[in-house]
Amino acid sequence: MQDDDDQRERASRITLYEVAAAAGVSKSTVSRILDERLPRSESATAKRVRQAASNLGYIRDVSAVNLRRGTTSTVGIIVPRLTDTVMAMIYEELARACLRVGRFAIVATTDEKPEAEQHAAETLLRRGVDGLVLSSIKVGDPFTQALRARGVPFVLALRTNGDGPASLGDDELGGYLATRHLLDLGHRRIAMIAGRSFASSAVARQVGFRRALHEAGIGVNEEWVLETNFDLDAGADAASSLFSTEERPSAIFAVNDNIAIGAIARLASLGIEVPRHVSIVGYNDIPVVRHLPTPLTTLRVPFDQIATRAIELLDNVSRSANYEVRLTAPTLIPRRSTATHRP
Repeated sequence: MQDDDDQRERASRITLYEVAAAAGVSKSTVSRILDERLPRSESATAKRVRQAASNLGYIRDVSAVNLRRGTTSTVGIIVPRLTDTVMAMIYEELARACLRVGRFAIVATTDEKPEAEQHAAETLLRRGVDGLVLSSIKVGDPFTQALRARGVPFVLALRTNGDGPASLGDDELGGYLATRHLLDLGHRRIAMIAGRSFASSAVARQVGFRRALHEAGIGVNEEWVLETNFDLDAGADAASSLFSTEERPSAIFAVNDNIAIGAIARLASLGIEVPRHVSIVGYNDIPVVRHLPTPLTTLRVPFDQIATRAIELLDNVSRSANYEVRLTAPTLIPRRSTATHRP
């Protein structure tokens, strides 16, 4: 153990000058080639520099570099919870996007509580993060105003309150595509399990749902638009409600995959088969849905692109007074949970 510590200490004393001398290049060339934030060069010189650094056991002193730059190269990510597959997926993609530009992501969770959101932000800022990516923001949330007043760089990802730069999925388009798919299969009695109105993503998906029905000349049955939580139990309870009356939908658009899975499970317990008796569309394309006994038709959200654009926006925040919003389109993934309507 002591030998390992001694080895790391010796490596930490290797300087850029020594690497430059070994590689036969200037110190500035070594610094540029070993800077993780820059595109990786595969030139002969770059390979020689990296080989020299490896041979000498050079370890880049990130803390010293950041001290000179006045940054820590860390980004704080705030999400409601990591037990939610979608939030875990966006965090992982944000972490990867950070690594590609030489940054490191630190995550904090809020459980959808405003006071926890403030505490999470304060904790991350005390740790010296260079900026925040918020996936926990709610419609009407004034939290972004407080961050702006303090000069804290931030970007919104997946959700928005309309008050700041944001990288979002095109949720209205997704809601439209989901509903249009059901309409194209001949369904006219379409219900929506809509999530909560504090989430801009759920609100936009419902806008797309309503637009598709309106274009088809079909009125929305408001009793079939159910506001729920975003979990399995919420989907199960909503399915029970929709099928507790004589008039029943022939298709359901669920605002996320968890809701759809919960609905399918409850319907199975009631003897209602998917898609024989009812077609169901989910949203997000979390990994499990393609492995269900009846694989779920859903909208695939490009979390990697949303994350990459969020980190790009964060880098641009200090250089622009305008709040740019970037939308990334989802893709409909038809599977066996939807079928042609049979009266």
